[in-house]
Amino acid sequence: MISHKERQYLCWFLSVPGIGAVTGMRIAKQFKSFEEIYNIEGKNLEQAGLLRPKVAAAFDAEKCSLDKRKRELEQLEKEGIRLVAFLDENYPKRLLQIPDYPVGLFVRGELPDEERPAAAVIGARDCTNYGRQEAESVAAELARAGVQIISGLAYGIDSAGHRGALKAGGRTFGVLGCGIKICYPRENYGLYERMCRQGGVLSEWMPWEPPQQKNFPIRNRIISGLSDVLLVMEARQKSGSLITAGIGLEQGKEIFALPGRISDPLSEGCNRLISEGAGVLLGPEEVLEYLALKAGKILRVHEKNENGLAKKEKMVYSCLDLQPKGLEEIVILSGLSVSECIGTLLDLELGGYVVQTSHQYYGKRL
Repeated sequence: MISHKERQYLCWFLSVPGIGAVTGMRIAKQFKSFEEIYNIEGKNLEQAGLLRPKVAAAFDAEKCSLDKRKRELEQLEKEGIRLVAFLDENYPKRLLQIPDYPVGLFVRGELPDEERPAAAVIGARDCTNYGRQEAESVAAELARAGVQIISGLAYGIDSAGHRGALKAGGRTFGVLGCGIKICYPRENYGLYERMCRQGGVLSEWMPWEPPQQKNFPIRNRIISGLSDVLLVMEARQKSGSLITAGIGLEQGKEIFALPGRISDPLSEGCNRLISEGAGVLLGPEEVLEYLALKAGKILRVHEKNENGLAKKEKMVYSCLDLQPKGLEEIVILSGLSVSECIGTLLDLELGGYVVQTSHQYYGKRL
């Protein structure tokens, strides 16, 4: 476990523009400490072939931000966000098995349990109802068996996988393509907050790093690295999900794909994976068998709460009917704030009482 002082220097090191995971690790392994790295001049790292001239200049220029990074780290710790270094005992052991693991991770909530199996649920953002329902259902069944669900907190399949795990009372973890202080997409904030209590979220980017397109393919290696098996629920022929599957294969992971109609563009990628040797995902049984879990000895992580709906849940539920209503109308009818309403609707949805038919439109589940 590294010292608090070392963690401050690590926070500074991670803020240097242009230093990615591979370069950062090469530098980290060359020196005794992050404090020692801070005290080196950029030109020396350039001469050693560790940094390009432009990045070496940025390395020196960033040194004036050390005190700022110390203050930021102190504030993060007050908010329950911690910085875990690759040298720490609690750094995920699965990640140490991949070639380009991050030097440090910002974590809110928990990290995946090393003793429990983990499955990545990945797929298209613009998924079909078929893909969404299957992702949620499979994730729920795996979570009930004690399998941790890993994904990227994106729209579509990612969100469905996380929701399924939460609904089943399991543990789920989101790997962000932005800083940990930013929930992207914003509409998933309720999900983000729930995951921090029933799993965790993590990011290798600085806490306020905005979502950028280039970051998402990079973070996918962590989703795969944290998982024992990858489940591709829906994917086009050319998609980030297939890239993640390719990364998984390189990491030696088992791939399962959900079959679909040959005429459906969102099933083309999955069908191709199956034709190339991926396992056919017909249900959770195949995955459980691969993970050496017996379906007859399923571990119930949490039993369903039989105490009925809480006061706020009753208020919101009474405002709904089978015809979906928009969030604004529900807020007016219930008298709750927008944030209270969103949180309560998420709890009702996870409890199986409410269905979100489209963006921020909710109705009672039949």
